[in-house]
Amino acid sequence: MSQEPLITRSELRKRKEEQQKEQMQIEKTAKKEYERKEKEIDNFYRKQTKKQPPLKKTRTEEKAKSQRISNTLTKWIVIVFCLLVAVLLMVFFW
Repeated sequence: MSQEPLITRSELRKRKEEQQKEQMQIEKTAKKEYERKEKEIDNFYRKQTKKQPPLKKTRTEEKAKSQRISNTLTKWIVIVFCLLVAVLLMVFFW
């Protein structure tokens, strides 16, 4: 009975090459899937940024606007108060 190896070197080489091919194909499909997902995510966020208009307000402009409104309201409150006092004086001393 001769002792032959169960698996020959050529068979081992074939299996190794097949495994490498399978591994390369798996890596290739995984890479394609990753790139597709990455592109999908990029498209989603690009669309989101297009939906949102860019901010055109600055802090100084907002502060100046707030001060203008505050000054205007203060002036009108003083004017209404003076008119109210005048009306009350006319009612009591008329």
